[in-house]
Amino acid sequence: MKRHKIIVGNWKMNLTVPESTLLLERLVKTIKAEKTEVVVCPTSLAIYSAQEIVRTADIKIGAQDAHFEDSGAFTGEVSAHQLKGFVSHSIVGHSERRKYFGEGDKVVAKKAAACVRHNITPIVCVGETLHEKQDDLTKLVVAGQLEASLADLTGDEIAKAVVAYEPVWAIGTGHVCDSKVANGVAKNIRNLIKVLHGAKVADSVHILYGGSVDELSAESFLKEAEIDGLLIGGSSLDFQKFTEIVNLAEGRVEPKSKKSNTKKSVPKPKNTKKKK
Repeated sequence: MKRHKIIVGNWKMNLTVPESTLLLERLVKTIKAEKTEVVVCPTSLAIYSAQEIVRTADIKIGAQDAHFEDSGAFTGEVSAHQLKGFVSHSIVGHSERRKYFGEGDKVVAKKAAACVRHNITPIVCVGETLHEKQDDLTKLVVAGQLEASLADLTGDEIAKAVVAYEPVWAIGTGHVCDSKVANGVAKNIRNLIKVLHGAKVADSVHILYGGSVDELSAESFLKEAEIDGLLIGGSSLDFQKFTEIVNLAEGRVEPKSKKSNTKKSVPKPKNTKKKK
């Protein structure tokens, strides 16, 4: 099945509302997406103004998170119900939410279901830590997170959802995941969905890769058969870099992959055994 590419920019806790407005106005002028779905996720403060700016552009607005309750005594939270009509997508289960706010798979599952309930496409994030990778637990960890995080969705709902493989050890660290390895994880994700919900659902769901992706490394991931797009962090804050990544997804420009890549390789586990 032919799936279109999706490029998502996660701005995280960066940019004021005026700064977000300026960046979006630049992106509106430079991004032309004919066959690629482009989603930008600013802070919740900037969502309303952002949605107005991109109303006639080839860009959609997403949220960085969404609470699973529609309303209530949850100080500081923003619900999927409140986001409805302003965003097309919402990231849920990002490793930073899991790590810093203690969100487990059950919470992620409830958030994904809330998004679907309010016609928002969930971008469900899964990924292993460095220690889990070094212990060769990637497949087990990702499978466990995936099954639990999608537990409250039906097969038809999963088919319309997005899964993002974001190895924790590659997010904001400069460490780069080999595109072939990432494609292998994406294939495992699709195979698990196939086992649980059937081939039609597995063929329909979009699987993205995220983790220190920039305009230099994007092409290698976009060429992989099982990777349907990218979840971009830091590079999405630079309108030139983000635009170039979108153009790569569109097949519109020559890649810069021939340039030297200075990213760090993944650290290998230390051998603590003493030599005899």
